[in-house]
Parts: sequence; structure tokens; C-alpha cells
Amino acid sequence: MDAALVFMLAERFKITQAVGEYKATTQLPPADRGREERQIERLRQLAKDANLDPDFTEKFLRFIIDEVIRHHERIRGNG
Repeated sequence: MDAALVFMLAERFKITQAVGEYKATTQLPPADRGREERQIERLRQLAKDANLDPDFTEKFLRFIIDEVIRHHERIRGNG
């Protein structure tokens, strides 16, 4: 299960890397707070449905989102 989680995160970051490159070339901001909040709310509900602590899920997702934004900012700075 741990390996699956790691590989899924790696796949997610490959996709967000491409999104970051697109944002940099089209001058879109690295962060979209409205979308982030919608994602968090959606995943909190998924957590409830899965009997997982929604607060834990939000912390986990926030960590990932913050890392993605850092990647997007770095891509934008190097573009």
C-alpha cells in the first residue's frame, strides 16, 4: 500500500509539472485559491465517505498543494 501511495504521488506530480509549465507559458498564476478550496472540500467529503478523518485528509492535501505551488513558482521563475 505504501508503494502504491508513493507511485500515485509521483504520477500526480508528473501531471502537475505539466500544468505548471502550461501556467508559466500562458502567464497564469501558480496558485488558484478558489480551486484549492473546492478541492479540499471535495476531498473532505470523500474522507468522510471512507471513514477517514477529514482534518487529516485536509492537512495531507494542503501539504501536497503547497508543494505543487512551490514547483509552479519555480517553473515560472525559470521560464
